[in-house]
Amino acid sequence: MYQFNENRNPQSMTQAMTKTFVSTVFMWMFAALGITAATAFLFGTNESLMSMLMQVTPQGGARISALGWIVTFAPFIIVLVMSARINKMSVQQTVIWYVIYSILMGMSLSFIFWAYTSASIFKTFIITAGMFGVMAVVGYTTNTDLTKFGSFLFMALIGIILATVVNFFMHSARLDYIISIFGVLIFTGLTAFDVQKIKQIGNAGITDGDVMSKITVHAALTLYLDFINLFLYLLRFFGNRD
Repeated sequence: MYQFNENRNPQSMTQAMTKTFVSTVFMWMFAALGITAATAFLFGTNESLMSMLMQVTPQGGARISALGWIVTFAPFIIVLVMSARINKMSVQQTVIWYVIYSILMGMSLSFIFWAYTSASIFKTFIITAGMFGVMAVVGYTTNTDLTKFGSFLFMALIGIILATVVNFFMHSARLDYIISIFGVLIFTGLTAFDVQKIKQIGNAGITDGDVMSKITVHAALTLYLDFINLFLYLLRFFGNRD
């Protein structure tokens, strides 16, 4: 008679659970990127939809509409709400807000189709995917503990945010170039750091299904933000305005 082997190796079971968890996180991240890309392309290449986000001035220029400003800042607010209410939100609510966030980000990113050519946007997306993929592999496979770099990366991130705010008033091309360089370096490092952190969460062996589902979506959101920010900083170098 066939017998099941109940004496399974706990380590191999943990590794299998971790791989499943990490794979699910990436699946959710790819889904969000797909929604964002489709929404950005839809709005960015459709003048009637884009007119909802931008208005033509009497002087013949263009300015962001009220809806455009809402779309610009709404994703930031949603991230804060999702982070603050992770323990109170249900799995369904978390997923719904995640999808809404992806759509709003797509609408806000549609402006890049007015600033850069579609070919250069696609090229930059491919470059970003390659860099992101390499650093994700590094973060998952390295035996080096990357947590010691976490505080440094966070401080550097705060630094470029403050520098960006300052440069909003200074309009310095040199400072913008420096910010872009550091932005690429920081989010390249954060990709490896966050993937390793996600792997460690998978190794923790959390058994509560609802808790794990919400953690999965939030982990996917973290990687999604790493990818989007890396893409936007790289676009400053590879984007073609002609």
